[in-house]
Amino acid sequence: MKPTATVALIALAVALGACGGGGGDNSRTRLDVAAAASLTKAVTAYARQFGDANHATVRVRFGGSDELAAQVRQGVPTDVFLSADQTQPRMLHAAGAVHTPVSFASNRLVVAAAKGGGVNSLSDLANSGVKLALGGPSVPIGKYGRFAIAHLPGVNATAVLKNVRSEEPDVKSVVAKVTTGAANAGIVYVTDANAAKAQLTTIAIPQSAQPRILYDAAVGSKSKQADLARRFIDGLRTGAGRTDLQNAGFLGTEQ
Repeated sequence: MKPTATVALIALAVALGACGGGGGDNSRTRLDVAAAASLTKAVTAYARQFGDANHATVRVRFGGSDELAAQVRQGVPTDVFLSADQTQPRMLHAAGAVHTPVSFASNRLVVAAAKGGGVNSLSDLANSGVKLALGGPSVPIGKYGRFAIAHLPGVNATAVLKNVRSEEPDVKSVVAKVTTGAANAGIVYVTDANAAKAQLTTIAIPQSAQPRILYDAAVGSKSKQADLARRFIDGLRTGAGRTDLQNAGFLGTEQ
Protein backbone atom coordinates (compact mmCIF):
# COMPACT_ATOMS: atom_id res chain seq x y z
CA MET A 1 0.00 0.00 0.00
CA LYS A 2 1.25 3.51 -0.78
CA PRO A 3 2.49 5.54 2.24
CA THR A 4 -0.18 8.20 1.69
CA ALA A 5 -2.89 5.57 1.91
CA THR A 6 -1.47 4.24 5.16
CA VAL A 7 -1.44 7.73 6.66
CA ALA A 8 -5.08 8.16 5.66
CA LEU A 9 -6.00 4.95 7.42
CA ILE A 10 -4.27 6.08 10.60
CA ALA A 11 -6.01 9.44 10.46
CA LEU A 12 -9.37 7.74 10.10
CA ALA A 13 -8.64 5.53 13.07
CA VAL A 14 -7.84 8.53 15.25
CA ALA A 15 -10.92 10.41 14.06
CA LEU A 16 -13.21 7.49 14.84
CA GLY A 17 -11.68 7.14 18.27
CA ALA A 18 -12.51 10.75 19.02
CA CYS A 19 -16.06 10.31 17.72
CA GLY A 20 -16.50 7.42 20.13
CA GLY A 21 -17.03 9.92 22.89
CA GLY A 22 -13.85 9.35 24.86
CA GLY A 23 -10.83 10.42 22.83
CA GLY A 24 -9.55 12.36 25.84
CA ASP A 25 -11.19 10.34 28.60
CA ASN A 26 -8.53 8.14 30.17
CA SER A 27 -11.19 6.27 32.16
CA ARG A 28 -12.54 4.70 28.98
CA THR A 29 -11.14 1.36 27.88
CA ARG A 30 -9.53 1.47 24.45
CA LEU A 31 -10.30 -1.19 21.86
CA ASP A 32 -8.23 -1.30 18.67
CA VAL A 33 -10.03 -2.82 15.68
CA ALA A 34 -8.55 -3.57 12.25
CA ALA A 35 -11.35 -3.99 9.69
CA ALA A 36 -11.58 -4.68 5.96
CA ALA A 37 -12.43 -1.57 3.95
CA SER A 38 -15.74 -3.04 2.78
CA LEU A 39 -16.94 -2.99 6.40
CA THR A 40 -16.51 0.77 6.77
CA LYS A 41 -20.18 1.77 6.95
CA ALA A 42 -21.38 -1.07 9.19
CA VAL A 43 -18.43 -1.18 11.57
CA THR A 44 -18.27 2.60 11.96
CA ALA A 45 -21.91 2.63 13.10
CA TYR A 46 -21.45 -0.38 15.36
CA ALA A 47 -18.20 0.83 16.91
CA ARG A 48 -19.79 4.07 18.07
CA GLN A 49 -22.72 2.45 19.83
CA PHE A 50 -20.56 -0.37 21.22
CA GLY A 51 -18.14 2.15 22.67
CA ASP A 52 -20.91 4.12 24.34
CA ALA A 53 -22.55 0.97 25.73
CA ASN A 54 -19.27 -0.36 27.15
CA HIS A 55 -17.63 2.91 28.23
CA ALA A 56 -14.89 2.27 25.68
CA THR A 57 -13.09 4.17 22.96
CA VAL A 58 -13.18 2.01 19.84
CA ARG A 59 -10.47 2.95 17.35
CA VAL A 60 -10.89 1.41 13.92
CA ARG A 61 -8.41 1.36 11.08
CA PHE A 62 -9.81 0.28 7.70
CA GLY A 63 -7.85 -1.10 4.77
CA GLY A 64 -7.11 -4.12 2.65
CA SER A 65 -7.24 -7.35 4.64
CA ASP A 66 -3.72 -8.33 3.59
CA GLU A 67 -2.27 -4.98 4.66
CA LEU A 68 -4.06 -5.16 8.01
CA ALA A 69 -2.86 -8.73 8.55
CA ALA A 70 0.70 -7.55 7.88
CA GLN A 71 0.25 -4.88 10.54
CA VAL A 72 -0.90 -7.51 13.03
CA ARG A 73 2.22 -9.58 12.27
CA GLN A 74 4.36 -6.49 12.78
CA GLY A 75 2.90 -5.94 16.23
CA VAL A 76 0.55 -3.01 15.56
CA PRO A 77 -1.88 -3.10 18.52
CA THR A 78 -4.95 -5.05 17.43
CA ASP A 79 -7.64 -6.34 19.75
CA VAL A 80 -10.01 -7.36 16.94
CA PHE A 81 -9.18 -8.31 13.35
CA LEU A 82 -12.09 -8.32 10.86
CA SER A 83 -11.14 -9.75 7.49
CA ALA A 84 -13.02 -9.94 4.19
CA ASP A 85 -11.85 -13.54 3.86
CA GLN A 86 -10.94 -16.58 5.93
CA THR A 87 -7.39 -16.93 4.62
CA GLN A 88 -5.74 -14.05 6.47
CA PRO A 89 -7.21 -14.83 9.92
CA ARG A 90 -6.36 -18.51 9.56
CA MET A 91 -2.77 -17.69 8.61
CA LEU A 92 -2.48 -15.35 11.59
CA HIS A 93 -3.95 -18.02 13.85
CA ALA A 94 -1.43 -20.57 12.58
CA ALA A 95 1.31 -18.08 13.41
CA GLY A 96 -0.08 -17.52 16.92
CA ALA A 97 -0.98 -13.88 16.24
CA VAL A 98 -4.74 -14.25 16.81
CA HIS A 99 -7.09 -16.61 18.60
CA THR A 100 -9.41 -18.99 16.72
CA PRO A 101 -11.28 -17.08 13.96
CA VAL A 102 -15.07 -17.19 13.60
CA SER A 103 -17.23 -16.23 10.62
CA PHE A 104 -19.67 -13.33 11.04
CA ALA A 105 -20.91 -12.25 7.58
CA SER A 106 -20.96 -13.02 3.90
CA ASN A 107 -21.19 -10.97 0.71
CA ARG A 108 -21.70 -11.17 -3.07
CA LEU A 109 -19.99 -9.67 -6.08
CA VAL A 110 -21.35 -7.39 -8.81
CA VAL A 111 -19.83 -5.48 -11.68
CA ALA A 112 -19.81 -1.76 -10.93
CA ALA A 113 -19.96 0.20 -14.18
CA ALA A 114 -19.50 3.90 -14.87
CA LYS A 115 -22.66 5.51 -16.17
CA GLY A 116 -22.30 5.99 -19.91
CA GLY A 117 -18.99 4.16 -19.83
CA GLY A 118 -19.91 1.55 -22.41
CA VAL A 119 -20.13 -1.47 -20.09
CA ASN A 120 -23.75 -2.61 -20.01
CA SER A 121 -23.38 -6.38 -19.83
CA LEU A 122 -20.91 -9.00 -18.67
CA SER A 123 -19.77 -9.64 -22.23
CA ASP A 124 -18.81 -5.96 -22.58
CA LEU A 125 -15.99 -6.55 -20.09
CA ALA A 126 -14.07 -8.32 -22.87
CA ASN A 127 -14.46 -5.51 -25.42
CA SER A 128 -11.37 -3.80 -26.75
CA GLY A 129 -10.70 -0.45 -25.09
CA VAL A 130 -12.53 -1.21 -21.84
CA LYS A 131 -10.61 -0.15 -18.75
CA LEU A 132 -11.22 -2.53 -15.85
CA ALA A 133 -10.25 -1.99 -12.21
CA LEU A 134 -9.72 -4.97 -9.89
CA GLY A 135 -8.43 -5.46 -6.40
CA GLY A 136 -4.79 -6.50 -6.25
CA PRO A 137 -4.14 -10.26 -6.43
CA SER A 138 -3.22 -10.44 -2.73
CA VAL A 139 -6.39 -8.80 -1.35
CA PRO A 140 -9.70 -10.64 -1.00
CA ILE A 141 -11.65 -8.52 -3.49
CA GLY A 142 -8.92 -9.12 -6.06
CA LYS A 143 -8.96 -12.88 -5.54
CA TYR A 144 -12.73 -12.99 -5.62
CA GLY A 145 -12.89 -10.84 -8.74
CA ARG A 146 -10.49 -13.08 -10.63
CA PHE A 147 -12.51 -16.14 -9.60
CA ALA A 148 -15.64 -14.51 -10.99
CA ILE A 149 -13.95 -13.61 -14.28
CA ALA A 150 -12.74 -17.19 -14.72
CA HIS A 151 -16.29 -18.51 -14.26
CA LEU A 152 -18.40 -15.97 -16.16
CA PRO A 153 -20.53 -18.00 -18.62
CA GLY A 154 -19.88 -17.22 -22.27
CA VAL A 155 -17.28 -14.53 -21.53
CA ASN A 156 -13.66 -14.71 -22.71
CA ALA A 157 -11.77 -14.52 -19.42
CA THR A 158 -8.41 -13.93 -21.12
CA ALA A 159 -9.78 -10.91 -22.97
CA VAL A 160 -11.30 -9.53 -19.76
CA LEU A 161 -8.03 -9.83 -17.86
CA LYS A 162 -6.19 -8.03 -20.69
CA ASN A 163 -8.46 -5.06 -19.97
CA VAL A 164 -7.30 -4.71 -16.35
CA ARG A 165 -5.74 -1.25 -16.07
CA SER A 166 -5.35 -0.92 -12.32
CA GLU A 167 -4.97 -3.23 -9.32
CA GLU A 168 -6.17 -1.57 -6.15
CA PRO A 169 -5.33 -2.14 -2.45
CA ASP A 170 -8.98 -2.48 -1.36
CA VAL A 171 -12.53 -2.39 -2.65
CA LYS A 172 -13.04 1.30 -1.84
CA SER A 173 -10.24 2.14 -4.25
CA VAL A 174 -11.85 0.02 -6.98
CA VAL A 175 -15.14 1.88 -6.53
CA ALA A 176 -13.29 5.21 -6.64
CA LYS A 177 -11.67 4.31 -9.97
CA VAL A 178 -15.11 3.68 -11.47
CA THR A 179 -16.93 6.65 -9.96
CA THR A 180 -14.19 9.08 -11.04
CA GLY A 181 -14.14 7.72 -14.59
CA ALA A 182 -10.61 6.33 -14.37
CA ALA A 183 -12.08 2.89 -15.16
CA ASN A 184 -15.14 1.83 -17.12
CA ALA A 185 -15.96 -0.93 -14.66
CA GLY A 186 -14.74 -2.89 -11.67
CA ILE A 187 -15.71 -5.98 -9.72
CA VAL A 188 -16.79 -5.08 -6.18
CA TYR A 189 -18.92 -6.28 -3.30
CA VAL A 190 -22.61 -5.56 -3.68
CA THR A 191 -22.50 -3.66 -0.37
CA ASP A 192 -19.98 -1.17 -1.76
CA ALA A 193 -21.87 -0.86 -5.03
CA ASN A 194 -25.07 -0.09 -3.12
CA ALA A 195 -23.28 2.60 -1.13
CA ALA A 196 -22.28 4.34 -4.38
CA LYS A 197 -25.40 3.53 -6.42
CA ALA A 198 -26.05 7.18 -7.25
CA GLN A 199 -22.72 7.33 -9.08
CA LEU A 200 -22.64 4.01 -10.94
CA THR A 201 -24.72 1.18 -12.33
CA THR A 202 -24.44 -2.48 -11.42
CA ILE A 203 -24.48 -5.66 -13.45
CA ALA A 204 -25.36 -8.89 -11.69
CA ILE A 205 -22.90 -11.76 -11.63
CA PRO A 206 -24.59 -15.19 -11.84
CA GLN A 207 -24.41 -17.62 -8.96
CA SER A 208 -22.20 -19.96 -10.98
CA ALA A 209 -19.48 -17.30 -10.98
CA GLN A 210 -19.87 -16.24 -7.35
CA PRO A 211 -17.07 -17.25 -4.98
CA ARG A 212 -17.92 -18.16 -1.39
CA ILE A 213 -17.26 -14.92 0.47
CA LEU A 214 -17.04 -15.28 4.24
CA TYR A 215 -15.81 -12.60 6.62
CA ASP A 216 -13.88 -13.89 9.63
CA ALA A 217 -13.15 -12.18 12.95
CA ALA A 218 -10.48 -12.96 15.50
CA VAL A 219 -9.22 -11.61 18.82
CA GLY A 220 -5.58 -10.59 18.80
CA SER A 221 -3.46 -12.98 20.85
CA LYS A 222 -1.70 -10.04 22.55
CA SER A 223 -4.91 -8.18 23.32
CA LYS A 224 -5.16 -6.80 26.85
CA GLN A 225 -8.91 -6.43 26.34
CA ALA A 226 -9.72 -9.96 25.19
CA ASP A 227 -13.10 -10.16 26.96
CA LEU A 228 -14.22 -6.84 25.48
CA ALA A 229 -12.90 -7.91 22.07
CA ARG A 230 -14.93 -11.12 22.23
CA ARG A 231 -18.04 -9.14 23.11
CA PHE A 232 -17.40 -6.89 20.13
CA ILE A 233 -17.25 -9.91 17.83
CA ASP A 234 -20.30 -11.50 19.46
CA GLY A 235 -22.26 -8.36 18.67
CA LEU A 236 -21.37 -8.69 15.01
CA ARG A 237 -22.68 -12.24 14.98
CA THR A 238 -25.88 -11.94 16.98
CA GLY A 239 -26.32 -8.43 18.36
CA ALA A 240 -26.41 -4.79 17.32
CA GLY A 241 -23.46 -5.24 14.97
CA ARG A 242 -25.36 -7.85 13.00
CA THR A 243 -28.16 -5.35 12.50
CA ASP A 244 -25.66 -2.78 11.22
CA LEU A 245 -24.22 -5.38 8.85
CA GLN A 246 -27.68 -6.26 7.54
CA ASN A 247 -28.52 -2.57 7.09
CA ALA A 248 -25.38 -2.24 4.96
CA GLY A 249 -26.45 -5.20 2.80
CA PHE A 250 -24.28 -7.97 4.21
CA LEU A 251 -25.64 -11.50 4.36
CA GLY A 252 -25.49 -14.01 7.19
CA THR A 253 -22.97 -16.84 7.27
CA GLU A 254 -25.71 -19.33 6.46
CA GLN A 255 -26.04 -17.91 2.91
